[in-house]
Amino acid sequence: MANNTIKTALLSYGMSGVVFHGPLLSVHPGFEIAAVWQRQKRELPHPVVTDMNDILNDPSIELVIVNTPNETHYEYCARVIKAGKHVVVEKPLTVTSSEADHLISLAKEHGVLLSVFQNRRWDADFLTVRKVLDEGLVGRLVECEIHYDRYRNFIEANTWKEVAKPGTGILYNLGSHTLDQAVVLFGMPKWVDARVGIQRTGGEVDDFFDIRLEYDGFYCIVKSSYLVREPGPKYILHGTNGSFLKWGIDPQEQALKDGKLPGSDSWGVESKEWWGKLTTTVDGKDIAGPYESVPGNYLLFYENIFGALREGKPLAVTPEQARDVIRLIEACFQSSKERRAIRM
Repeated sequence: MANNTIKTALLSYGMSGVVFHGPLLSVHPGFEIAAVWQRQKRELPHPVVTDMNDILNDPSIELVIVNTPNETHYEYCARVIKAGKHVVVEKPLTVTSSEADHLISLAKEHGVLLSVFQNRRWDADFLTVRKVLDEGLVGRLVECEIHYDRYRNFIEANTWKEVAKPGTGILYNLGSHTLDQAVVLFGMPKWVDARVGIQRTGGEVDDFFDIRLEYDGFYCIVKSSYLVREPGPKYILHGTNGSFLKWGIDPQEQALKDGKLPGSDSWGVESKEWWGKLTTTVDGKDIAGPYESVPGNYLLFYENIFGALREGKPLAVTPEQARDVIRLIEACFQSSKERRAIRM
């Protein structure tokens, strides 16, 4: 594997680098972290450079992880692509869909891979929802709800995420995950009707959204707020034969924060208390009770990147999908501002 290893650089080593990219890349035998860009020199478990050009001009580095603040994604991705290197960028891909379109064209022009770290596609709960839908366990779907709530009733200090600037706010932050999941499950909706706002005292950025996506024959409702102290179900599926409700949060992020790694015992496995509740009728038989969760596995994202670069396999997260998520975000802001549904 050594000669086949993908030398990789990270453009930041904040939370996403420490919790997600660093551990996942380190545990996958197909990758080697060759450099981390730090504006100021500090000790890290990986080689550090203080000039981004040291990464761009290093011919041995094939892949660059752009995990910097959202408003920098477009500029940094463009620089990396022009240097002839493959890119994985944190969600959202860019702040605007026009920026995303330009990056897609630029990547094709330079013959490099461009993907987005949509790790929540490999959450246990989302994988379980996909299985329930794929197997038609609730019959014909008539309504789906996706929630991603938190409780943070204060304005966090010293973070770009709480400052009113391009790409900040809950819709770009958490909405990038939930809208991506809606696109994966159902494709692009026909209509978008959204309300986006600020609920916390003194808040500068949106910290609440309520979105209704209209498809043929059903709606997908996507909601999030920073003021949900007692969360309800994260997913709610209603169909002609039954319902599926799922509570809880995928255990992988906390496990990574605790220093555990993919491949360890019971990785991504949810405890029975968090299994969803399925109430339905299948082949004339009534079913009511817990439904076992599919184990989550974030490492599959990088397994796919490795397969795409070394084996020519198709990307799991395409830049076109990521661009469509930005289109939805833009439509949500327009819908909320104009108080009307937007036709996609």
